[in-house]
Amino acid sequence: MITIEKLAAFGADTETGLKRCMNNEAFYLRLVNMELGDANFTKLRDAIDARDAHGVFEAAHALKGALGNLSLTPLFEAASSLTELTRNADTLPDVSSISHSLFAKYEELKQLARI
Repeated sequence: MITIEKLAAFGADTETGLKRCMNNEAFYLRLVNMELGDANFTKLRDAIDARDAHGVFEAAHALKGALGNLSLTPLFEAASSLTELTRNADTLPDVSSISHSLFAKYEELKQLARI
């Protein structure tokens, strides 16, 4: 189960995330749990596999907004980097390092929800 303490140890700026949720911890944690099922993670992986720069931009940009609002900093930073790398790209640049980091942190967050 995700807790504020686990999120803080993960690297999330829980203080800011909670402020955005009117300091309602249950609401904040519910939103974080909902983000675990965000279809944009799948869309991003599929776009990377298809070498679709525009698809990567669209999915990363959507994730950047949601992750930023929740102050899930490690994921937000990676999504931001992917967004900027692909913002005006016609072909997909090498995003392997950043995408690996993003999906590793995503798996780590999903694991926090299980324990």
